[in-house]
Amino acid sequence: MSHQSDNLHKPCGQMKDQGLKTQKSHPPLMELILRLRQLIDDYSRQLKIRHLQEDLEQEKQWHSQDTREQEAILVQLLGEVANLLQAGATSSLELQLPRLPLDSRGGGGQQAQLPRKPDQLSHQLSDSKAAVVSCDLSNRGIDISASYKSSFKDFIAYQGDKYHEDKNTLGLINLGLSENKLCIDLLTERLSRSDMNYIDDDLLQYPDWSGHSFLREEVARFLTYYCKAPEQLDPENVVVLSGCCAIFSALTLVLCNPGDAFLIITPFYSGFTFASSLYVNVELIRVHLDSEITEADTQPFQLTVDKLEKALLEARLKGKKVKGLVLINPNNPLGDIYSRDSLMEYLEFAKRYNLHVIIDEIYMGTVFDESIPFHSVLSLESLPDPNRTHVIWGTSKEFGISGFRFGTLYTHNKEVVSAVGAFGFLHSISGITQHKLCRLLQDREWIDNVYLPTNRSRMQEAHRYITDRLKTLKIPFLNRGSGLYIWVNLKEYLDPCTFEEEQLLYHRFLDNKLLLAPGKAYMCKEPGWFRLTFTDKPLRLKVAMKRFSQALLEQKQYWVEKQMKCVLGK
Repeated sequence: MSHQSDNLHKPCGQMKDQGLKTQKSHPPLMELILRLRQLIDDYSRQLKIRHLQEDLEQEKQWHSQDTREQEAILVQLLGEVANLLQAGATSSLELQLPRLPLDSRGGGGQQAQLPRKPDQLSHQLSDSKAAVVSCDLSNRGIDISASYKSSFKDFIAYQGDKYHEDKNTLGLINLGLSENKLCIDLLTERLSRSDMNYIDDDLLQYPDWSGHSFLREEVARFLTYYCKAPEQLDPENVVVLSGCCAIFSALTLVLCNPGDAFLIITPFYSGFTFASSLYVNVELIRVHLDSEITEADTQPFQLTVDKLEKALLEARLKGKKVKGLVLINPNNPLGDIYSRDSLMEYLEFAKRYNLHVIIDEIYMGTVFDESIPFHSVLSLESLPDPNRTHVIWGTSKEFGISGFRFGTLYTHNKEVVSAVGAFGFLHSISGITQHKLCRLLQDREWIDNVYLPTNRSRMQEAHRYITDRLKTLKIPFLNRGSGLYIWVNLKEYLDPCTFEEEQLLYHRFLDNKLLLAPGKAYMCKEPGWFRLTFTDKPLRLKVAMKRFSQALLEQKQYWVEKQMKCVLGK
């Protein structure tokens, strides 16, 4: 029987004597415990102060450097205590440390308590920072683990509980993830043809880290044709990695020093936040857009050079070193498409201030409204600053093959090509996948005559179904002609209209087995907006919209009950 079990049956006097003896015999352990007590008390006080000062920048405050450093010290102390206990420094001391509230809102969240067995040591965080902290991780590792789990927690849950028409009718339907599932039948047929099953020695060996030359050449031809480039694009300017986020992350690393910043338009794709902090600490400075139409803004969420100028000036006054501007065209999550004139204005602004421009065009093939023209940066006759203009594209959205993990960079800057290409050592694509992608992109007849017309038609039909349902429910939305999603305004269902209420509504959808993407995930300035993906199979869309309506009905019923309690004084 263990020493700890024996202690459970000793009289209180003996336990007290044993504790005093341990206190005298093991001063390092007691010193650690006293330091730990003090740190926990200080940490609790800071959380209460943060609660009083809570505002829309709360999440930014939570991830401040001071807080991370204090958490790292706390973890280190916990690890040292655990190591001393495990090494047998004390056999009977029971630690009665105070419970530590770790909810960033000052209460109501998970709490952590030191366990009595060293092998049970854990550190539970609130929903905004859920993570199991190991004393084996570095501070950076702790941050990455916490960020990953808080960013992808619900996606991970979805992977284990996906809706299926026959096998799991009560599973989660994910309309928060931007995936195109409308033409899986066409893609399955095309990818099963005999030309896709070719294998030779080169495909089984290490490739050029920038991608096999045959794929880079085909990407250059493909983008020349579909982007309407004025001249043939150079395959030597192409880099291929495992996804557009891998490209973006590599660009932030090779263009920025730790602590440098990029301007980015909000709302913006939430994956860029994770990608920009994974390897290097690059700050994304938000250029906030408003939904309100004014004399200056003729449409909701309109980007102007004045807003870029203002954001850059404010950043520099704060001592920030801004290295570039990030644009997404067509926009994610808004669906907006920049006009040729607007695009040139943004590029000229960047040149004026010697800024790099990273422009993500992954959604260029998702324009389903044929009356809306799309202008790629690569279609411009002359770029204001070609050496600082970097274009990202991939096949995940228009072709619906996100599982292939393919992203490409096109840039005239040979140094950037070389530096980003080095990331192929970690993020390259298998040779067999590169061959299949090359064959797919080569088949212009199938793309132009079969895939693109069918995909466009199915997107139009799915978009029409969802927007008709939204109109029936009298829910406002941005009616754009591109992207796989709709930017939906659910402010009417928030009372009060705060991000806390937005999160509650998000969880109400989850309770109804429906995943949507809340606006706060895209750093939207205004609470109440959600991104709803419509490019799913018709049956799933019908079930999803039934759950959507049910969640909103429950939200209204909740209000009525809440108001009745107020009236009755309960």
